[in-house]
Amino acid sequence: MKKALLLIACLTFGFIQAQDYSQIIKSYLGVNRSQLGLQPQDIENLNVNSHSFSKSLSAENVYVTQLINGIPVVNSISSFVIKGGEVNYAKVGFVVNANQKVNTTTASISASQAINSAASILGVSSPSGLQVLETVSSNSFIFNNGSISQDNIPVKLVYELNENNTLRLAWDLSIYYLDGSHYYSVRVDAISGDIISKNDWVVSCTFGERPHDHVKKQSFLGESVLFESNAMEVTSAGGAVYRVFPLPTESPNHGTDQLVSDPANAVASPFGWHDNDGVAGAEFTITRGNNVIARDDIDGNNTGGLSPDGGATLTFDFPYQFDTAPVNMLDAATTNLFYWNNIMHDVWYQYGFDEASGNFQDNNYGNGGNGNDFVDAQAQDGGGTNNANFSTPPDGNNGRMQMFLWSPAGPAGDPLTINNGPLMGDYTGVPATFGAPLPEDIAITTDLALVVDDNAGASVDENDACDMITNGTDLDGKIVVIRRGECEFGFKILAAENEGAVAVIMVNNVPDAPIAMGPGDFGDQVTIPGIMVSQADGDAIIAALLNGDTVNGSLINAGPYNIDGDLDNGIIAHEYGHGISNRLTGGPSAAGCLGNEEQMGEGWSDWFGLMLTMQSTDTRTDINGIGTYATGEPTDGGGIREAPYSTDFSINDYTYDDIKGNVSVPHGVGFVWATMLWEMTWDLVDEYGFDADFYNGTGGNNIAMQLVIDGLKLQGCNPGYIDGRDAILEADLIANGGANQCLIWGAFARRGLGVSASQGSSNNLFDGTEAYDEPTTPNCLLANGDRGSIDDNIIIFPNPSNGQVNIRAVQNGGAAVATIYDINGRKMITQDIDLTSTATLNASSLSTGVYILTINGSDYTHTTKLIIE
Repeated sequence: MKKALLLIACLTFGFIQAQDYSQIIKSYLGVNRSQLGLQPQDIENLNVNSHSFSKSLSAENVYVTQLINGIPVVNSISSFVIKGGEVNYAKVGFVVNANQKVNTTTASISASQAINSAASILGVSSPSGLQVLETVSSNSFIFNNGSISQDNIPVKLVYELNENNTLRLAWDLSIYYLDGSHYYSVRVDAISGDIISKNDWVVSCTFGERPHDHVKKQSFLGESVLFESNAMEVTSAGGAVYRVFPLPTESPNHGTDQLVSDPANAVASPFGWHDNDGVAGAEFTITRGNNVIARDDIDGNNTGGLSPDGGATLTFDFPYQFDTAPVNMLDAATTNLFYWNNIMHDVWYQYGFDEASGNFQDNNYGNGGNGNDFVDAQAQDGGGTNNANFSTPPDGNNGRMQMFLWSPAGPAGDPLTINNGPLMGDYTGVPATFGAPLPEDIAITTDLALVVDDNAGASVDENDACDMITNGTDLDGKIVVIRRGECEFGFKILAAENEGAVAVIMVNNVPDAPIAMGPGDFGDQVTIPGIMVSQADGDAIIAALLNGDTVNGSLINAGPYNIDGDLDNGIIAHEYGHGISNRLTGGPSAAGCLGNEEQMGEGWSDWFGLMLTMQSTDTRTDINGIGTYATGEPTDGGGIREAPYSTDFSINDYTYDDIKGNVSVPHGVGFVWATMLWEMTWDLVDEYGFDADFYNGTGGNNIAMQLVIDGLKLQGCNPGYIDGRDAILEADLIANGGANQCLIWGAFARRGLGVSASQGSSNNLFDGTEAYDEPTTPNCLLANGDRGSIDDNIIIFPNPSNGQVNIRAVQNGGAAVATIYDINGRKMITQDIDLTSTATLNASSLSTGVYILTINGSDYTHTTKLIIE
């Protein structure tokens, strides 16, 4: 009974607090309005989007949107920290003098017209059967998918500030492409029907090509090591077991696969990884559960797909086979993908990416936030190559991770053999990324036939199968030869298959090496294998066929084999990291706060991967390349960024100014940010040591993980580098009393983000200025205005407190007297303190409750609420 009463009391308290947030924030904005440059009408209406309690900050993170005429202003989301019933920190993004900037209050086009206009401009087909499923309010609706979107289409009126400083009335809506390639959130002008702005919730990382060199570096020497399977066995204690490359192993080149038992964290996943009803006992025996479903999408159609089954004992022990096509270890790869998605969920849950903060869970177990949004992780996705992506719609909508195959490492194999005539011999070729794989045991052997089409279209080559095929009977049962041309590879090979072809040889039409053919719009329908050969080899074959020669050939998989991105755990972590940074920046209902030019999303994602693959033997100057396994590099390879991650400037010398055109966008921009975070991480590890316990450790790596997560929560919408830096500094002030200010400043200043650095507009990469100076103030604590938050000189921590209260002055506070009063005004404790450094006040004699703490100095008085737990 006592527990029930306590629960009711807690829920009641939480409800009251939720109701008070709006008033607390309005009061704060009113007091500080002039400092913020806001007009009274700018703060009259606001909406509390979401809030969540942060254990590390001992405070509530509250996210608020500005309303004009009851309509939200896009990207006005402001972050507040409320502690002890007061605003402790604020990052305000409201539009100043907003009422004077609106262009209209009435829409000229309807919500449905806005959907049709967006579809037309985006180039998708016109909606069919479009209808309203729910009227949320007079300005907000939910439409069905109109056969153009995977999800229903929400539409609401918003205001968006444009480059002319005008707030334009617009319809905000989202369309998730049927092929999963884009999930566009767009603003359609409510007067003209034009698209004002759009951002893609699918972050496609396009890892493909290596970037240019920046400085001369040491050569990255070393041999790629492919470990044997079954290196370590772990006996199950009765729960689920998975054969994977486990935390913190980055890839098969970095360590061995292991059979791990019961890896689910009891706090983050209290009912295990195969539950979704909150009752003991698994609901699924496949790689599906509360946090993620992992399944293949070889067809590239985002539907269906198979998940490996662990049976009643949840034993997912499947072999890894690296000397064959990746499809032959699909179960093992999908298991690894499932494991690492769950690891990302469970580890970062400890640092505050929980239900109320917008994490990815089917059932939120009553812990706040919106459920029904587990991650759909797709293994060996047939929709592309040399890539990976993650889509992050707002909280309550599923995230989706697509992991692709990568081009084989090393030279192409010789899958084609000509069995007769003057062309007899083996030929180099590259298999297509779609269709059936080449056989590995019994070759496809038959005569070759050259395709002929009617040349009626734009193509001028009758052998490229871009127009209607005219010799279909000649192709039946043959290996069909096609010249590369004007149309997609998937279209051409499907056309040959429809005429009875058993395989296709594509002839390159340029003298370059053959390439791995992509599927295009039709490749998901192809069920036969295909390869590409060089122009020289192919032209010789075509000439023989045109001469009337009978050419008999065989096709078999001769390697090298594609590399499976599902086994590059750094890339999996990177993709999941996009979900974290997008859900935490601006709060879980936003998902669109990282669309500005100087945004660091790719950097946070790289850093997430680096953090979960750190090991006790690592050093700060090590070479840490991103994606070395997927790209076929050795473990000390340079990776796919402008440079590897290292604090050694002879390996990575990038600084803030390099984002001005010297790096790629957005990956290079993120890379420079992650370089700064890596500096900070290693400074903290040097100070506090490394802790291999990623969940509950106390090392410098754990401190860095907490600071970055808290910084994501504190920064405002559309942050730039300095916004991100200041949010981390503020997180340290709130959680740690500023204990690491000098260390954090030193790390960022080393890479050009010192005290005097300026950001300019976060929508402009070229107007910032780097600087290398560090604070000269005691403990590196800057004055209030320099911190970017409205606060006074005194920092009290922790608050709530268990009896020991620390007091610190930003500027030298000198001698002072601290007095604690109860809520009736009775003096409980008084103590002389010295605020030239941190002072400690012993309040352990006080009972649990709310008190008033007053600090009287020579020329100042500070009063605040103090909570004793």
